[in-house]
Amino acid sequence: MNIAIQSVHFDASVQLKGFIEKKVSKLDKFSDLIMDAEIILKVVKPETANNKEASVKLNIKNGELFANKTADTFEEAVMLSVEALEKQLLKTKEKVQTK
Repeated sequence: MNIAIQSVHFDASVQLKGFIEKKVSKLDKFSDLIMDAEIILKVVKPETANNKEASVKLNIKNGELFANKTADTFEEAVMLSVEALEKQLLKTKEKVQTK
């Protein structure tokens, strides 16, 4: 799976990119429909808590799946997004199997 990471108005660290790639690549075990993933990181309202936003879009063979979560850290936001996408992938897989 090809993973593209975009950080808006800041440079993501190598550790953060590695963490994201590790978490997102785990989605492969849920479905073989995934072609690639796009992750967009941005800071919303820099002075407040829960200001790190991670948007994860998966391009799959018959469409796309999307999750957008906000948390205290980018790592937490990415984990929440990945969990949401796991559920979406399982639902999509069930739909494909019932056809």
